Amino acid sequence: MTLIRRLILTGLGLLCLASCSMSGEDDGVGTGDDWLNTGGGYDESGYSRLDQIDTGNIGELGLAWSLDLEGEQTLEATPLAVDGVLYFTGSLSKVYAVDGASGAVLWTHDPEVWKHDPERMNYIFGANRGAAYADGRVFVGTLDGRLLGLDAATGRLEWSADTLPDDSFYTSTGAPRVFAGKVIIGNGGGDFGERGYVTAYDQKGGKQLWRFYTVPGSPEQNKGDAAMEMAAETWNGEYWKTGTGGTVWNGMTYDPELGQIYLGTGNSGPYDPEVRSPGGGDNLFLASIVALDAETGKYIWHYQVNPREAWDYKATMNMIAGTLEIDGKSRKVLMQAPTNGFFYVLDRETGKLISAEKTGKVTWAERIDLETGRPVEAPNIRYETGRSVLWPSMMGTHNWQAMSFSPKTGLVYIPYMQLGIFYEKNQAESAASYAALSFGAVREDEEDNKGALLAWDPVAQEARWKVPHDLFWNGGTLATAGNLVFQGTADGTFAAYDAENGKPLWRFDAGHGIIAAPMSFTSGGKQYVSVLVGYGGAWGEVVNAGWKYGAQPRRLLTFAIGGTAKLPQGLPRDMKVHALDDPALVLAPEDIAAGEIGFMTNCAGCHGKNLVATGSTGPDLRETPLALQFDDFWRTVHDGALAERGMPRFDALTKEQARQIHAYIRAGARAVLRGEDQTGQAPSGGRN
Repeated sequence: MTLIRRLILTGLGLLCLASCSMSGEDDGVGTGDDWLNTGGGYDESGYSRLDQIDTGNIGELGLAWSLDLEGEQTLEATPLAVDGVLYFTGSLSKVYAVDGASGAVLWTHDPEVWKHDPERMNYIFGANRGAAYADGRVFVGTLDGRLLGLDAATGRLEWSADTLPDDSFYTSTGAPRVFAGKVIIGNGGGDFGERGYVTAYDQKGGKQLWRFYTVPGSPEQNKGDAAMEMAAETWNGEYWKTGTGGTVWNGMTYDPELGQIYLGTGNSGPYDPEVRSPGGGDNLFLASIVALDAETGKYIWHYQVNPREAWDYKATMNMIAGTLEIDGKSRKVLMQAPTNGFFYVLDRETGKLISAEKTGKVTWAERIDLETGRPVEAPNIRYETGRSVLWPSMMGTHNWQAMSFSPKTGLVYIPYMQLGIFYEKNQAESAASYAALSFGAVREDEEDNKGALLAWDPVAQEARWKVPHDLFWNGGTLATAGNLVFQGTADGTFAAYDAENGKPLWRFDAGHGIIAAPMSFTSGGKQYVSVLVGYGGAWGEVVNAGWKYGAQPRRLLTFAIGGTAKLPQGLPRDMKVHALDDPALVLAPEDIAAGEIGFMTNCAGCHGKNLVATGSTGPDLRETPLALQFDDFWRTVHDGALAERGMPRFDALTKEQARQIHAYIRAGARAVLRGEDQTGQAPSGGRN
């Protein structure tokens, strides 16, 4: 790479290069030949200024090449593209460098999280949302909390920094961001009550430069930190002992114009505000957007979307920085659609709310008061009387799958979802226990448990058009200067739509579900569109699309005008549970009941609530031979026989506990074989 080219990529990541569309309305938005950031440009708009592929020739788009990714499962990353080379990550943080024109693998780097810190694999299924690039280096956060700096030409490890404390429940699944010689990474763990923070490191050697905590700690930890002392005034009790949350596990946006970086913070932990902060308080900076000085990491402003968060709502979705004409004035804005169902437009200089409206079915609040910036909430939404039912569910109307913005249409394209939820507080349980709160999906109308591609006008704050999807959990979006919107869906379709009106223009059978967002780049002067194919990233019956574990290959697909490559025909979706049984195995009702608790505590995150697996993070254990005989089950679960493939080792389980979990699985399989349970509901303790 020439020195001049390197300076362009490093310092002017938003610059449109020679073959981009250069219409005035595209200037400064998105990216061109290269896709340098997980959201395209620094603005996270998911917009490509390339226009070789457009509404007129989209029918000629074909598969240029595909790359099977052996051993991968859930694929959530959006690839980067630099000088025709694609960089992306797999389920367990493995990094790939691939030639964009041919699909040839140039190098891979496996951080071997199963060997380095295997215990963190117990906290979350394998997932990674991508890498970052700057000045000849690729950066990736690993599941076990390392931040790696790799040589972009060879994949050689240049440095590694441990970003997480020992003996904690933190993990790292989000894409880092780069800016001004720094690389920043957040983490997950809010559901376990861990305290959120982000850390900035030097790109060249990995030296820590600054760290910002998104929620306060103990009084001793807060002392002298003006932001934390301010935030602590909104908390009560000994919250630093009970747990806080507020982790930054996904959305971060750098603003080179203002020298700011915006953080999207996560949910509370524990969820019940009376447990973590009895007696009231907004609990800053949970479920908030926080602006920091990018050079120093110092607090500038915040906006909280859910004061006193109580529902696993979060503001960790991508945030798009842009300029909009509002009431005849040009406004520097930040746009976000967090999980709570509203679309927010903020002034990114001050953090002041400009507008907010519901994108769909939302019942927890009537509206957002534009004077105070606070929601006008419905009664009893924090389960004050024991039970609350509201929309949307904790999965939101929009989750981490990225939305995109087109300056040509002025529209934002949102992967929309609809589902309700109930929360129930068991007053007989200990007030300090997570077990005091239960929750589950609620469906009342025909659009519940379904998704859509929603085109949203951020100025008028209203929907322009909507394309319904039969399934709930779908991929992120890409908008292009060719007036196109691309999105993959849970049923395995990759499609392009007219960005003006949502008319379907092109579709491709990808052979497996898609949750990642696509991207576009050029190589040799030719425009390509790429997307990772690998369904997963969530658990529970609502996201089950019928993809069986290991039945379909995970792939990187790349398309171009005139592409003629073909995908081998694979196995279709299958919602039937093909249960296995050993009739000689005697199951005691008390073992089944105890095993249900053990399964939900240790296994459900990957293998599905009530035994219903999504087929990506782990197999349906009623079907797999490895869970049929107890000896095989024990070697896998306790001894870690499949740790290298992403199945963590649970060496703290006793043989009796493992046997009870095994009994629960086998009882579930028998219920299916008897025709009593084709829907995946948990067997009762009385079944055997």
